[in-house]
Amino acid sequence: MMAKKIYLTEIKQHLHNGMSIMFGGFMGVGTPPKIIQAIVNSGVKNLTIIGNDTAFSDTGVGLLIANNQVSKVIASHIGTNPETGKKMISGEIEVELIPQGTLAERIRAGGAGLGGFLTQTGLGTIVEEGKQKIKVNDTEYLLELPLTADLAIINAYKADTLGNLVYELSAQNFNPLIALAANKVIAEADHIVALGELSPDEVVTPAALIDYIVYPN
Repeated sequence: MMAKKIYLTEIKQHLHNGMSIMFGGFMGVGTPPKIIQAIVNSGVKNLTIIGNDTAFSDTGVGLLIANNQVSKVIASHIGTNPETGKKMISGEIEVELIPQGTLAERIRAGGAGLGGFLTQTGLGTIVEEGKQKIKVNDTEYLLELPLTADLAIINAYKADTLGNLVYELSAQNFNPLIALAANKVIAEADHIVALGELSPDEVVTPAALIDYIVYPN
């Protein structure tokens, strides 16, 4: 299966108000900047965004928040972006905070088609509110449900023309997970190389998981 070529101006055709978007990255590192800008330019509203954090006010998904395009954030923290905190306090944005490991596992469960998983993380804290508790061999766990999204946007270091992806250093964070957990996947790569130029050993996300690769206009 080969990823289709897409230009930045065509991304808006895959967006709609109220959709959910997963993104990779820690504080913007590993989040696709050109795709984010295309979403900003589209004017789409009422987005639910799912990822580790909301970066900074002028970086990564922080641009979407600053532009009032987000209605809900699902993340492990928002501390690096004061704009997110302000909008949460004012009621403009709903924020669901999830422990980082639990967030990653919920996304992995969504991509693997699992019904959820059991964890002790969050027991006895606000994290357990509204969640089912299950005892296994006299040990209590929280049942955490899977997370999926309408769209995953991925940032890779290199991609070949088939859509196989290679990441660089810490930019590998969350991107391989979200490629499995969304109905549609659009990837942006710093470099696009010919088929055969990537070693099979360096490919992390195979082309079969990628629907579209962004090409320069």
